Amino acid sequence: MVTQIFQKLKTEGFLALCARLILGAVFIYASIDKIIHPADFAKAVYNYQILSYYLINLTAIILPWLELILGVFLIIGLFREGSVCLVTGLLVVFLGSMIFNLARGLNIHCGCFNTSTGNTNNAAMAWYVFRDGLFLFPAFYLFYRTFLGKKRTVKVYDL
Repeated sequence: MVTQIFQKLKTEGFLALCARLILGAVFIYASIDKIIHPADFAKAVYNYQILSYYLINLTAIILPWLELILGVFLIIGLFREGSVCLVTGLLVVFLGSMIFNLARGLNIHCGCFNTSTGNTNNAAMAWYVFRDGLFLFPAFYLFYRTFLGKKRTVKVYDL
């Protein structure tokens, strides 16, 4: 068991492992309150005023479970390529939607880690943008390591 862990560290790299564990833990933590209170999370999604009315409840039900599953996959290293791609994409979408609302002057609670709703001030919105921007660093690092940082070989099979 211990030798498997050290072998994984050797092949994956310590920084990549830390990035996976941190992002996985963040996504799991972010999903918990949303899963417990889907109606409150639906209000938070509605406050963004981006999605169609018909997609709000669907998003409020599916997104937290997707975050939980992706967080678990990142931590255990399962489906790594897909998990890294989806987590990076979600973080870009989350950050983009917060910047979009900040530019529109909508000062709403982001709904990232809890489902409390209501208005905030510009400083709080700027903090949410900054914080989520920080999460992009390990996500982009993992994306680079997974897709661009190593030579990928394509196996060709004879028919």
